[in-house]
Amino acid sequence: MFGWLWSLIVGAIIGAVAGAITNRGGSMGWIANILAGLIGSWLGQALLGSWGPTLAGMALVPSILGAIILILIVSAIFGVRGKAK
Repeated sequence: MFGWLWSLIVGAIIGAVAGAITNRGGSMGWIANILAGLIGSWLGQALLGSWGPTLAGMALVPSILGAIILILIVSAIFGVRGKAK
């Protein structure tokens, strides 16, 4: 019943981790983190397969790598930069 909510939470965490790794997490909001996590999870598992630990039906390592790829591509297209320090 709450599987979709769990997927959104895990997607947000995956997106936040990928944003932190790419140093572009400061410019992303929660909705963007969720979308990056969910789409990145799909992309990563499509490219790399479903290996490693899973959570909410998402293989974590390929999902994070897919979200990193997605964030870098979107950043390159739209010219989004990391948060200035």
